[in-house]
Amino acid sequence: MPERPASSQGGTLIVVGVDGHKNSHTLVAVDPLGKRLAELTVTARPAGHLKALAWLRDFGPVLVAVEDCRHLTRRFEADLLNSGHAVVRVHTRLMAGARRSARERGKSDPIDAEAVARVALREPDLPKASLDGPSRGIKLLVDHRRTLVAQRTAIGNKLRWFLHELDPELAVASRGLRRVCLLDQLAQALTEHRGTIAAIAAELVADCRRLSERVDALEGQIRRLVAVQVPHLLAIPGCGILGAAVLIGETADATRFTSKAAFARFNGTAPIPVWSGNKVRVRLNRGGNRTVNHALHMIAVTQVRGDGEGAAYFAKQLTVGKTKTEALRLLRRRISDRVYRALLADQADPVQSLDPAPTTPMKLAA
Repeated sequence: MPERPASSQGGTLIVVGVDGHKNSHTLVAVDPLGKRLAELTVTARPAGHLKALAWLRDFGPVLVAVEDCRHLTRRFEADLLNSGHAVVRVHTRLMAGARRSARERGKSDPIDAEAVARVALREPDLPKASLDGPSRGIKLLVDHRRTLVAQRTAIGNKLRWFLHELDPELAVASRGLRRVCLLDQLAQALTEHRGTIAAIAAELVADCRRLSERVDALEGQIRRLVAVQVPHLLAIPGCGILGAAVLIGETADATRFTSKAAFARFNGTAPIPVWSGNKVRVRLNRGGNRTVNHALHMIAVTQVRGDGEGAAYFAKQLTVGKTKTEALRLLRRRISDRVYRALLADQADPVQSLDPAPTTPMKLAA
């Protein structure tokens, strides 16, 4: 039988840590000093979620901290938010120190859940969870497009070897296999060849054509969504449709960052301090969200090739002795700040989402 929770007293906020898995969720409640009060393990099913919500009611107001494994806990987070609970996410790397400092050694679901709760007590600026909005729909489309492009690339690489074996004159230019008209010409040319290789090559050409059509359709769908959702972001020079889609999909909600510096730490454009004494030094941050970092890098490269504000800033950094790499990093951080302001401006002027209806909230028994 699970322990009976002790209600919060005197307005003291209790923190509940959640260690999520595919088939079960373990919850551990701790007081403001980090002392374990109670624990509960429920199935990762609607009935288990209802049991957990009923268990949480006995505490009064609580802060729920969830290990950041959204593919496992997304539905549970939605049920918690729909029930009025404040939910924050704890990155898994923050839990290691909490486990090492605990009295109970080892690793188990209750130990991990308690570590999640203690991190929430220690870290005041953890990202807040929110219900899925338009950004997740865009992210799913971008990820799906990336998967299809990778499949097309793999098929295209194999096809090129078969074409070279059949007839070296059938060589295809770089990036040519994404053009439907060229694929149609290849399919017509392969009808003149016989044998197993020609048959397989014809199938690969058909697969490339199908994937190219699907990729183009997804790009059109992404374009329509992004153009409506983030006009301020698209106004940034060098920011195209796919780059903007990556930024809003990976960022999810710009308001979860307390400042532009926090957003820069998230995307890896903020340098890491490595100094002691009087001389202040920093080094390159190779962490953060590398997908967002790459999108910012492409915007920076595009601006440098033009003659606008970004190119002028880049040239100014070169005149003061910065290398091209250092100047590009500084420009990338500058663009990160502008992207953060644009995302906030777009979220302040929301539009209707084209996503499906949000998750229906669960109802607790009286």
